[in-house]
Amino acid sequence: MKRSYIAEAPSGVPVKLQGFVDNYRDSKYMAFIVLKDITGRMQITVEKEKLPEVAQAIEGLTPDSVLTVTGTIMDNDYVKLGGREMIPDQIVIESLAEALPIVRKSIPATKKKLAVERSSIDQRIDYRWVDLRTDENQLMFKAQTKLIGALREFCLARNFMEIHTPKLIAAASESGADVFEVKYFDRNAYLAQSPQFYKQMAMAAGFERIFEVGPVFRAEKSFTNKHTTEFTGFDIEMSYINSFRDVMQFEAELLTYGLGKVKEAYGDAIEEAFGVPLVVPTLPFPEVKLEDLYKGLEEDFGFTVPEEEKNDLTTEAERLSYDWVKKHYGHEFLFVTDYKPEKRAFYHMRDEHGMPLGYDLIWRGTEITTGAQREHRYELLKKQADEKGLGEDVKFYLDFFRYGCPPHGGFGLGVDRLTMLMVGLPIKECMFLFRSPNRLTP
Repeated sequence: MKRSYIAEAPSGVPVKLQGFVDNYRDSKYMAFIVLKDITGRMQITVEKEKLPEVAQAIEGLTPDSVLTVTGTIMDNDYVKLGGREMIPDQIVIESLAEALPIVRKSIPATKKKLAVERSSIDQRIDYRWVDLRTDENQLMFKAQTKLIGALREFCLARNFMEIHTPKLIAAASESGADVFEVKYFDRNAYLAQSPQFYKQMAMAAGFERIFEVGPVFRAEKSFTNKHTTEFTGFDIEMSYINSFRDVMQFEAELLTYGLGKVKEAYGDAIEEAFGVPLVVPTLPFPEVKLEDLYKGLEEDFGFTVPEEEKNDLTTEAERLSYDWVKKHYGHEFLFVTDYKPEKRAFYHMRDEHGMPLGYDLIWRGTEITTGAQREHRYELLKKQADEKGLGEDVKFYLDFFRYGCPPHGGFGLGVDRLTMLMVGLPIKECMFLFRSPNRLTP
């Protein structure tokens, strides 16, 4: 018999269900099992006198054991789980679970029992495969899947190709710092900080519009609620743009579409589970120059930073920008432009005044993107690389531009950071497996 998912299983006919034991109550005459799969829950009701073989099969059953159950689903208004229960013909214990090593959720006190505290996030990550069985965690990754699928769908409908670039590279990418060095046969290699160079190679190859979903590595010793040493990036590059604002507009439309699809599928569930309403943004996204944002933060909130720090957006300014954009635009997203060249990558195109033609995108007070028009003219690009002291290290990259390359630009989104902001949790709770300077297992 083919397996049925719980949410789709019909009543009144024999079906086979498979899943984890979510709850188990055993008494002298009756046993009640709540079976959980990725789609929902089903109560399995065992009358021991009528089903002695089934009753014998479940002796010693434990929570989180894995079962295969065949039987018939019946309507029963007294059952809280959707008014249905299954009367089993056979139960097979596929895997008997030991006592769980973590407490996934806090258990409130009762008259007979003391409260049980939830295990810390670090303890839960030690046993992440057990922790991920909760409804909240599975909802989070369903929403992430819906988001990435929607972003892909949006790009494919606009003549983008999906590419897959190497993560082992011969020279340190982008800034030359914060990279992981690995042994590569008789020489050293590095883990890619981003697919940036190869995205641009695709532009030089005439691919015109590409995206990639893949791992990104950053050797930063950062211990914040939004940093990780390995994450999944959604990267875009597109040719024949007129300015970096074409890139900004595309990203705004992309995110509006993606978040709209997530809200349609899971918006109510996310708000119920995490207490965070999912707001689909309106177009256009607000835009402000970095200098003007600092002026606005000082006027509205009395926030100031030393003059030498105003070339970049500080963490506190980034956080306060959410209050500022909500106050002035009623919006959750904010484009910040006009960063000074010392804070931008060498490959960002600059205007006649030396100002990089790029932006950061802030969502809910957290930066999710750095985007820009790229410098596609070989001599200018080489000059900018030399200014940063990277000329020799990126020689292979500079060669991409010696034989013709169209004007182009792009950006990268952190999938895990987007997920974090959707549900309002620290990033280590929003990744399938978190990586940090102190965390390399499981």
